[in-house]
This record gives sequence, structure tokens and C-alpha cells, in this order.
Amino acid sequence: MTSNSESTRPSSVTNLFGLHPSSKEIIEYLSILADSPDYLAVEVKSYQDVVYLNFYFLGLSFLYKPTAGYKPKSGLSFSELKSDQLILDSIDIYNIPQGSASGPRSKNTSSRTAELAFSSFPRFPLVISLAVDKEQKRMESRLEITAQTTGKDFVQSLGEPDRKGGGVGPSTGSIGIWCEWKKQGIMIEFGGDDAKGPQAWERALIVNMATPASLNILDISGKYILNKNKSDQTVADEILRLQGVGWLARQAIIYGTLYLNIKHYKDDEGVEHVDIDQSMTGGVGGTTELRTLAWKWRENHDHLFGHVKGRTRRTSIDVFEDDDGFLKKGWTPDTLDHGVIQSYVESDTPKSNTSWIANQTWGIEDIEGERRYTRHIKFTGPKAEDLECRLVYDYIAYTHHDKMEASSSSSSSLSQRAGFPSFVDDQKAREETTVHLASLSEDSQLEAAIVGTQMGTAWPGRETRFQRIITKACSKYPRTMHVLLAIVKYVNGPKPPVELPGSDIVPLLDIEWDIKRWHISLPLESSILTLTQRFTNPWLFLVLGAAYIVSFAFFSRAQSFLTPSSSYIACNSAYWLSNAGCGLDGQLCGPFTNSTFDFRCPAQCDSLILQNPRTVGSEQVAFVPLIVGGGDDLHTYRGDTFICAAANQQGLTTNRRGGCASLELIGNFTDFLPTTGNGLTSIGFPAVFPLSFRLRETHSLSHCEDNRDAALAFNVVVTWILFVILRPKALILYWCLVCIGFWHVTLFSQPRASPPVLSDAFGTFLPTLFIAYAFWRLAFRFTLPAFAKVPLEASVWYLAPFWAGVLTNITFDKIPISRLTASDLSKRSGAITALVIIVIIVIVLALNQVRIMRKVGCLPHYLKWYIIGGLVVLVISLLPGLELRVHHYVISMALIPGTAFPTRMSAILQAFLLGMFLNGAAAFGFDSILQTAAELQEDAPAGTLLPTFLTNSTNYNSSIPFINQTIFWDNLPTSWDGFALLVDDVERYAGTALNFSLAAFDYTIPHFFRLAFTSGEDTGDFTMPATLLPNGTWVDPLPGPS
Repeated sequence: MTSNSESTRPSSVTNLFGLHPSSKEIIEYLSILADSPDYLAVEVKSYQDVVYLNFYFLGLSFLYKPTAGYKPKSGLSFSELKSDQLILDSIDIYNIPQGSASGPRSKNTSSRTAELAFSSFPRFPLVISLAVDKEQKRMESRLEITAQTTGKDFVQSLGEPDRKGGGVGPSTGSIGIWCEWKKQGIMIEFGGDDAKGPQAWERALIVNMATPASLNILDISGKYILNKNKSDQTVADEILRLQGVGWLARQAIIYGTLYLNIKHYKDDEGVEHVDIDQSMTGGVGGTTELRTLAWKWRENHDHLFGHVKGRTRRTSIDVFEDDDGFLKKGWTPDTLDHGVIQSYVESDTPKSNTSWIANQTWGIEDIEGERRYTRHIKFTGPKAEDLECRLVYDYIAYTHHDKMEASSSSSSSLSQRAGFPSFVDDQKAREETTVHLASLSEDSQLEAAIVGTQMGTAWPGRETRFQRIITKACSKYPRTMHVLLAIVKYVNGPKPPVELPGSDIVPLLDIEWDIKRWHISLPLESSILTLTQRFTNPWLFLVLGAAYIVSFAFFSRAQSFLTPSSSYIACNSAYWLSNAGCGLDGQLCGPFTNSTFDFRCPAQCDSLILQNPRTVGSEQVAFVPLIVGGGDDLHTYRGDTFICAAANQQGLTTNRRGGCASLELIGNFTDFLPTTGNGLTSIGFPAVFPLSFRLRETHSLSHCEDNRDAALAFNVVVTWILFVILRPKALILYWCLVCIGFWHVTLFSQPRASPPVLSDAFGTFLPTLFIAYAFWRLAFRFTLPAFAKVPLEASVWYLAPFWAGVLTNITFDKIPISRLTASDLSKRSGAITALVIIVIIVIVLALNQVRIMRKVGCLPHYLKWYIIGGLVVLVISLLPGLELRVHHYVISMALIPGTAFPTRMSAILQAFLLGMFLNGAAAFGFDSILQTAAELQEDAPAGTLLPTFLTNSTNYNSSIPFINQTIFWDNLPTSWDGFALLVDDVERYAGTALNFSLAAFDYTIPHFFRLAFTSGEDTGDFTMPATLLPNGTWVDPLPGPS
């Protein structure tokens, strides 16, 4: 190193900031440094937002920022720069460790190799002016840096760094550890072998880790690192395992390094507080503990241990039992005089589904002749495991009580007094690291002293690749990136997140009013809690639960199992199938006459409707029960009429209670007349039909009335008693809802068959329980327990929407949407409008939940999983040959995770969604979300090719006697092998002929003709009906299928 006299030593480097590259001061400064004009050789690296001037022989790199809208082009030489529009923003000063390469950098080298291409700065010591920091009690106004200055020297002069990083890097080579002092505008990267590698910070610590004699249990403020050699590490790992911490997380803890940053103080009321910021290397997230030494219970949700609750106090060791001797022994006399700090933490079992207790004492202990901050832990595991563990911490540095409360204005003013640019404090959270160390070892040599940086400056080797991409994007697309970063900031939510009330929900029904001098109090919730406390005994719950199961079994027996199973018919039962379903001349649907049948109909048959249009003569019927005829004196119905709808129309059964009646088959009948009765309207059919029936009131059946309304009232009362009077634990209450809702749908409100097939029900019940358990873990365990102290209110928020969801077949009955398919929505009047209204309501409710997610800081987590789920659904919906079918049980499964918050709206939503899920699973099973077009088609047209009638209104000759009339149609296409002809909705011909004689039909009544292609046993779509009227008029069919 070349020595220099004071007369040739350059002025302070801090005086150069804000100057132009060609300014007199900078030129003089460089001239003093250079022993030879060759040393002034400069490399220019120009970009739109920054220009680097690299003086390799001088160990300097100047970073200039453009001003006045100047955007330099890439590849400019020094003479091509607009010097007056560039100002010096930061300086890199290099001190290359011995043995490193030196000399000008060659092209195509990495940035790290480029740093090593610099020579060392030639004029040490380097003097830097400092801002006086009264908070850190450092009054020096200047810092003198030599080639041998160590990390410890910097910490002693500048205090604790604001930021640290480095030590590890990509496989091509690690960067050294680095520190930054924001208020001074100084950033240092350290060289030497000890400054690199995964354990660089541990190797760089000060050797003496003992607690100072002045530090005692009355004030344990400071920064600490866990000493694994002196701690009971094996026992600690076993405790973590019993607490439910996974193996991967435990390995990260074992191989990582634990840091504590403790702030110990008293508030204005003299209450002690211990705030602990705990961080961990190795990818394990940090935690913050805010402890108040008042021995009051507090609840917390920890990302490692789940839901916990605990309390903390200062106490004498005399309070501990003899069995707790481990908590009492080993403390220094001053700790015993002042009292240890006791921390008692246990799992919140109803929420975490685990059980453990960690009883700790904290204090100062003499270990190998040194005072050490230690913690004694007596742990009781889920199976009464008894473990004792001592954790020993190394003291690093003292933490000032007011350090975290420094305002942004003080930070800016200190920077400005030092002559450096001010910092933007709203970026603080993004820049902080999880490392909280204080000092560096003496063998870490100074490699670079970087002075005068400002926010947004890209520091070589410090940014991650992602940060570099963001920085470049911000430079290239400032407006777009500003919007995107604002969105990201909004999505991340407020810092710190808002804490929801949890179990401290304020009862709405404890009403108090102050009206002038009168105070009116109606403590409904409190009164309910007091009056029903005696009924919360678990044994009473078990007895009443058993009584409920027996009662429900007898109720179900009376509902479904006392009437002969052969007499039950479904709401859509009929004797005749649509189109050609009954075969030629209806042979597959006989007999047509001389048959009677006593039957029982379920309730709510008026709501079972045709999902696809059904052609009857020249009319099409859709979205109503199919009823043809019944208007004559004997109430004769066509054979394809829904039997139970006809019985309801006549009043022999009712929509609310169902009932029994008798049916008699009549055979051929002509001219079915329309009628209206009990809210149901039938249509007429003027032609002849081979099968018809009439209904009679007399029958031989018993137990005919449907008791689903009584069962509903019974189950609603039972669930209300559970919520308000018995009040079991939230988990038990949840499973009661699941079981009661599922079996109510299965046995009463919407059974899949009559009587219910119990084997099918139990086949669905088991997977339902598995999914319901996932609902509990994802949502209900966070919400339902929060209403434990407001049972009356909870019964309103939960039971009303729950039963509305369980009875979706009734609550959604008047909404003109049956299936969320494009074909259904386009066919049914009002379906699009209803869907738009539902979507708007869902969006409003979803936005409210998103608002809550953002407030508590969970929105990024939920967005991630919902985006992943949406992409998965998008991919599978594109599978060939399959169509996406969104069942209502799927909607519930998708939305319930978004209700995992202790708010009233979340309670309402998750209760309704749970009920809707149970309705879908119990009533329909777990149908696939991907179905073929044929499965969705049912009896709807398939879109096949339609034949063409050659007979039409222009060529039909009515003067030819009817007995000689023949109708004609066009030839067969190559892909089909025959025809099927319906005459008056009955298949009368199947074959390859191209004509059909009308000689066998009555000319005095109208006739309706529909034609379809056939291929083997498959029949294509039928045409719309062509009509032949009694007066000889031929009416051509409308276009499209029927």
C-alpha cells in the first residue's frame, strides 16, 4: 500500500455526492489518487436509468443518476455522455483481499469476477464524515477506514447495522456477508474465507457470548442466539415432535440458527412487558411474542404449533411444587431475589386437536463460570410424557427500548445532516431481513465500503434475480409496474394484520339503552348462559343423544317402512315413455287395460318438472309436471302423465303431505281434455292414445301421509336445543349438524328412492364424513368456537342458513334454474335473469370475504390456492368428449374454505354451504364433475340429422279418399339404415320404406306425424310434428327436432 502525506491525501469522499462527472472537484480527487495518468483509465457502462464509471486501477466505481429527463443510450463513451445531466449518487470503494486477481476486467466476465478485477483503493485511510447518533450514544463525527479494518471495528464505530445479508449464494460462488447503516448511507461487504458460506454469520460472531454482569432478570433486553452445544437439543427435538411439528420443519430447526431480539420494559401503569422477535435460518418462518407479565390468559395462532393459549408472570420459585424442581434450580442469587419469569403455555385443544403443556422459567444461570440467559422447560405431552429441557442463549448485543419507535422524520434528518439522500420508510418492511446479529469477527477484512446509496439503487451482488427483474421492469415500464406493485401491496393487506375478535365477539342480544335518565338492560345472552348452565353436563348430552337416535329411527320407520315397498311410486312415475321408448305400437308398455294399482305418492311432487321439452301432439311442454287430460267427467289421463301430479290435481293426494290412491288402466281413449286443479294445469290431446288411466280415492294402504314437515320441525328444535341449551363443544356440535342434516335429507326431505335404500345412503355417508372433516379443519374450527359465548345469536346465524341449505329443493324451488348448463339456461324463461341476480349476490358476499382475508393478511394464501384450483378445473374442463358439470356439492366444497374467519357473515355463509353440500351428497350422491354429452342429454334432442317429409302442404291432395292416402319422405343418408315414424305420439312404423299408408286411421280426428332416422337399435332425433287436420289440411312441421 502506498503511503501518502496529509498534503496529498484527497478530501472526504462524501463531498463528491451530487457533482457532475466533469466537475473540478471530482477531477482533482481522481488526480490525487492516481500515481500515473494510466490509472485514470475509465470504463463506461451506460443504461437508461444509471451510468457506471469504473476506475479499475483506483478501486473505484462511480454510479451516476440521470436528471432532467435524460436517458442515456447503451454503449456510450465518456465524451458522448451529457455530463451536466448526471449527478454522483453512490461510490463503490474496493479493498481486494490478498491473493485475489487484479487488473482490468475482461469482457464477458461475471459481475462477481468483475469486482475482483478492481485494484485496491490506493489512499487508505479513508475518512468518512458521520452523523452524530444520540440514540446509539455515539458522538464520533468521523470514521477512519484502513485496509485492515474489521467488522468488529465497524460495529463499534457505527453501532448495530440496519440490514445484513450474504454468506451463501449460487453454486458458482458465494457472496460475502454484508451490512448496511442506512442513517449513514454506508454499506460494507466483507472478504476473507470467514465471510462466506452457510455458517459465515456464526463464524463471524464475537467470541465472548456471556451475559454482562449489569444485565439481570429485571431487564433481559438484548439480542441472543441459541447455543446448541450447551442446550438439551435432543430433548428439544422430542418436544417439537410431541407438539406436532413435522419432521422437515424439525430438521430445518436443528440445522438452522435461532435468534431472539428481546425488548423488556414497563408501560405507563408499571406492568412488565417482554416483546420477543424470534427468527430462524433454514427456511423456518419467524414469530413475534408479545408477553404481558400479568398472569392473564391470551390466545394465539402459531404457524408451527397451531392454536395455543398461555400466560406469563414474574414469580418466586416457592410457588412451584416439589415435582417441578427442575424449574427452580440453577438460578443466580440475583435471579432468585428478583423472581424468575414463568411462562405457562398449553395447546388450545378444541382448535388444535392436540394436547400438551409447556411450563417454563426464565432467568440468569451460571454456566461454566459465565452468566447465561437460560430457559428451563418442563413439558407434558399428549400421552402424559414428562420431559425436562434447558435452553442456553448466547448474548450478542443490548437492544435499546426506543429503537423500534424511531420515526421516519428522524431517519431522514440524520441522513440529510450527513450529506446523504434520505430514505423512503414505506419500503422498510420489504428490505428487512430475518438476521438479527450484532458483530463481525476480527478476521473478516474490509472488501468494499459503499457510501451514499438511496432507495431504488441496484447494489451489485446484493439483489436477488427476482429483485433485479423487478428493478429493470420498473425502469422500463414505470407506470405499469407502479400499478402492479400497488396491487401487490393492497393484496398483502395492512401491516400488522388486523386481529379479528375471535372468542371476544360482543353479544348483539345483550341490549343496553340509555334513554334520558333511564337505563334499560336486556341481557338475553347472559341470561341464557346462566339459566342453561346446569344442562351443559356431557352425560345429559349423551342420554338425550341416545334418545334422539331412537326417536328418529321410529320416526323414519313410520315415514317409509310401514307401507309396502311395491306401492311406492316416484313423482315422475308414468306408464308410457317418451318418443319411441315403448316400442312399435307400444308393446313394451303393456298391458293397456284391466289393471288396477294402489299407490303411495311422496310429498312435493308439484316441484318435479320436465327438464327438457316433451312433444304432445302439436304442443311442447317443459318445466312443468307432465299432465295430459283429466278434463272429462271421468277424469281420464293419457298414459304418459305423471301419476302423482295427476293425483295432486284431483285432490286425492296433496303436495305437502303426499298420500295414497288407486289407479285403473282404461286402454284406448280419444280426445283428452285439459283442466286445472289445485294449482296444476294439464294440456289436451285431441287424437287417440292406446293407454290411459283413471284415479280412484279408495285403496287398501295405510300410513300414507308424508311426515317430512313434522320431521323438519323435530330436527330444527333438536338443533336449536343443541346450540342454546346443551351447548356441547364446537367440534361435537359440528358433527351433530353434519349427521342430522345428512340423514334428514336421506330419510325425509329428498330421499333418492321410496322407501330409502339404506345401503346406498351408508355408501355415501362415509365419504361425506371425510369431506366434512376437511370442512372442519379448513373453516369451521376457526368460526364456530368463536360463538360459544353467544349461543342464542349463534343459533340464528347458523341454524337458519343451515336448514335453508339442507332444503335447497324447497328454498330454490321457485328459482327457474335446475342445472347450470348452457342449454338449460337458454331454454327456461327467467333463468338468465335469475342467474345474474345470484351471481351479483355471490360476488358481493365474496368481496366481503376477500375484504376480511386482506385485513387479516391471508389474501395471498387464498388467492394462491383458488388460482391453482381454477387452473386445474380449466384444464380438466378441456378434456375431449367431456363437459364440466358444477353440482351444488362442488360449489360448497370450493367456497367453504373462504369462510374460515370468526365473523357473523362467515358463520352464515359456511352454515348455508354446509347444508347445501349435505343436500347434494345425500340426495344425488357424488356425481362426477365431468360428464359426457349423453349423460347430460337425458331425453333432450341429440342434434342428429333429421329426415324430410316429401308430403307437404303444397302437394297433399285432400280429394283422394282418406283410406287411399299415403305420406312420403326422402331417401336414407348413408350413415343410417332405417326410419321410425310416430303417429299421434305412438311408434307405428319402423323400417326402410319411404312411405306410409293412412288407411288404418280415423279421418274425423287430427293426426300428428314425427319422423326419425334409425341405426340398429339407436334412434335419432324426431322432427317437429306435421299435422293432418280432419278437413284435409296438411300443416308442415316446424324446423328443428322435437
